[in-house]
Amino acid sequence: MTRVPNLPNPSNLRLGGLTLLALALLLAWDATGGDLALARLAGTPMGFPWRDNAFLVRVMHESAKNLSWLFVIALFAGIRWPLGVLRRLPVRARAQLAFTVLLSVIAISLLKHASHTSCPWDLKEFGGVASHVSHWAWKVYDGGSGGCFPAGHASAAFAYAGGYFVLRRVSPRAAILWLCASLAAGLALGLSQQLRGAHYMSHTLWTAWICWVVGFAIDLVAAPRASRLPAAEPAVLHAGP
Repeated sequence: MTRVPNLPNPSNLRLGGLTLLALALLLAWDATGGDLALARLAGTPMGFPWRDNAFLVRVMHESAKNLSWLFVIALFAGIRWPLGVLRRLPVRARAQLAFTVLLSVIAISLLKHASHTSCPWDLKEFGGVASHVSHWAWKVYDGGSGGCFPAGHASAAFAYAGGYFVLRRVSPRAAILWLCASLAAGLALGLSQQLRGAHYMSHTLWTAWICWVVGFAIDLVAAPRASRLPAAEPAVLHAGP
């Protein structure tokens, strides 16, 4: 009996191509220097007027972060007591979903702690003390507090993007809705932080891409392999007596 080798999932190949395309667009955005241009729309030489806005601070920052952690707790509880669409997932898939979100947040946090990039509100141009330095200049200090790249707050929503890979196995429609909700919420949180001077646009975009890649990588490792039917043996014709 001939064993058919495991072949790459065509869907994953397409998603891999789109992921690389998104990476190319992100690198192109970095090359344009558009971060400062957008920061100047919200900032002034005296700082960022929206920095201490009550809605942006209490609702879009503090409450959104707390709500995200409640969802994380709910996902882990859902491994044992699933609700809604989670009931359609096996235990292994529910665990993958919960850990994908958590590991995405951890990945962003680790990158932030390793980064020397300061936030827009730290720049001299906006009343701070730092100079603008590319977030890819890892060994170069800009004179500020650093730790601002990528956007940690936006990961409170983007971390859920990896759930797409889990849900697509039981409901493509639910997977798309889940992904769109994650991206829309992440962009909203990222823009709110940009208005406050806490992040550049690239910080938000890179967070989305990194969370997506984390979810993709976990799925490639953890997803059950599709069962393959063995190839049929060629028929053997027996001559009559």
